[in-house]
Amino acid sequence: MPMMTHMIKTQIYLPEDELKALRETARRSGRSMADLVREAIRQVWLHPDPNSTGPVALWDGMPSRTSVEHDAIYDEQ
Repeated sequence: MPMMTHMIKTQIYLPEDELKALRETARRSGRSMADLVREAIRQVWLHPDPNSTGPVALWDGMPSRTSVEHDAIYDEQ
């Protein structure tokens, strides 16, 4: 017996090139675009793999120093 999951319809805005790529991926995989978006949300935001090579932090604005200067916070003032 199939299980029904309650879902709420929502709307997102995508640039044309991303929408085209999503449609093509859905077509090739035989899955719906909505299913691909739900999977991406689960994998990236809700249940990220701590061993993945994805982003290590999120922040707003410009970085205050470059990666070459990452130890500068330990320099004596």
